[in-house]
Amino acid sequence: MEFPTGYVTALDAMHRHVTSARPDAPVQTERARRPLFAPTRQVTAVALRRLADRIQPRPVPRCS
Repeated sequence: MEFPTGYVTALDAMHRHVTSARPDAPVQTERARRPLFAPTRQVTAVALRRLADRIQPRPVPRCS
């Protein structure tokens, strides 16, 4: 065997993968993630909308 450390690591990863698919596998709750770039995305969206309105204004809606 040329790389015993790699073999042991791969065997351990394969064993964890196979046992995670069992019905009695332990369930880990998913952590709630806070949005990292939410304020930045909102500011960017507003800025791009303003830029788009300057470049090509929206047509005025027709009154009936």
